[in-house]
Amino acid sequence: MGSLDRVLRIVIALVVAALYFTNVISGTVAIVLLVFAGVFILTSFMSFCPLYLPFGISTRGKGQ
Repeated sequence: MGSLDRVLRIVIALVVAALYFTNVISGTVAIVLLVFAGVFILTSFMSFCPLYLPFGISTRGKGQ
C-alpha cells in the first residue's frame, strides 16, 4: 500500500469520525461508516489491504 493510499484512508476515517461526533450522521449508517473507518485505520497502519491481493492491485510506487 502506497503512502498516498494510507493517507487518504486515514483522512476519510477522520472525516467519518468527525461527522459521527458532531451528530451529522447517526443510526445504522453511522455504525456502518464507523466500521469502514475502523478498517481503513487498521489497514493503513498495517500497510496492507487484503482486498488488493486477489485483484493484483498495488498502490506502491516503483521505488517502494
